[in-house]
Amino acid sequence: MRTWKKIMSVGLAATLVFSLAACGQGADEGAGDGEQVTITYARGKDTTGATEKIIEAFEKQNPNIKVEFKEMPADTGVSHDQYVTMFSGGSDEIDVFDLDVIWPAEFAQGGYLQPLDRFIEKDGISMDEYVKGSVDAGNYNGRQWAMPKFLDAGLLYYRTDLVDSPPETWDDLIKQAKELKGEGGTKYGYLMQGKQYEGLVCNFIEFIGSYGGEVLDQEGNVAINSPETIKGLEKMMEIAQSDFVPGNVTALTEVETDAIYGEGEAVFDRQWPYHYAVMNEEGSKVKGKVDIAPLPKGDAGSASTLGGWVSGINANSKHKQEAWEFLKFMNGPEGQKISAIEGGLAPTLLSLYEDDEVKAASPLFDSDEYVEGISSAISRPVSPEYPKISDIIQSEVSSAIAGKQSAEKAVKNMEKKLKDVVE
Repeated sequence: MRTWKKIMSVGLAATLVFSLAACGQGADEGAGDGEQVTITYARGKDTTGATEKIIEAFEKQNPNIKVEFKEMPADTGVSHDQYVTMFSGGSDEIDVFDLDVIWPAEFAQGGYLQPLDRFIEKDGISMDEYVKGSVDAGNYNGRQWAMPKFLDAGLLYYRTDLVDSPPETWDDLIKQAKELKGEGGTKYGYLMQGKQYEGLVCNFIEFIGSYGGEVLDQEGNVAINSPETIKGLEKMMEIAQSDFVPGNVTALTEVETDAIYGEGEAVFDRQWPYHYAVMNEEGSKVKGKVDIAPLPKGDAGSASTLGGWVSGINANSKHKQEAWEFLKFMNGPEGQKISAIEGGLAPTLLSLYEDDEVKAASPLFDSDEYVEGISSAISRPVSPEYPKISDIIQSEVSSAIAGKQSAEKAVKNMEKKLKDVVE
């Protein structure tokens, strides 16, 4: 039986208990005293209407708490900078807000986030109910600073008209990609994101993770220089330098991957969950011919880079208990169910993938392969210096897959540069 099924055995009913318990009750000012308190929740633009439905459902259960929605810029970088400006200045304008999974450590170190451990412990919330990678993304220095909201994770896509059984390992992928290249009008066996940008980091994390490598250890120390990391990078280089990927693989992002795969020119590709819907739109030459599987395994199993968002409480908030009640509801089973059904967002609570209404919301949510894939999601390095870490990885890995340096040299270079930044 698969690991994710064991995790889900706790069941949705048990999960619902902690979400709905103690709503409106707490030790902070204003909670449960009969007076209405207004809090502000901020996130990027939501065109689906899911946010409004979450707020409406929460306010119905918590008549003493009113939630105002503040829409942030669609550009993630701009939102990040606006948050930093507000919070560093001591602003309490926002109480609850969503964070990209790579922000929590930076915001925690900056003093912008309220630690959530006492709230989690008081309400008996089991973080084991969530996808582990999404929990790890909000944990820094042994404390939980953010709650998982929804996730993305890298997946393997394959042509069902060409592939009998998806590859289990990277070596299986290489074999099948070589053999099937040219079949069914294809030009390539495999597509990956090889351009020097954040997508390259995600692919790198997946390769080294599948062989047991890591960039930072649990204590935040640089741990990249290991045989496991070198082996993972060597496998990434082998594929990137093969004759079954495009010759310009070092220029590919998600956009180019969508275009090439949608034209029916590749057998396999590595992409995020949104890719499934795009490949089945009108005009796609692979509509109805695409399925998903977990990314191939290395020596340590399958690893998928975590994407998505988490939510936290502004450390400057004057209504932390009320903010927690909303955060707990929104990122608990009821709020995540609304997000999944109305917004198409993948839950981080594994038990929700057993819910019939959630499964009906998307073919992916009803796929064992999808759930298995996201269950193997691992976070990128959790560090307040993540932007610098990403830049270092991008530069050295880009040079390696272009054949300009060996895996050993790239790893040694990254180790030296990362230690300068982290330690």
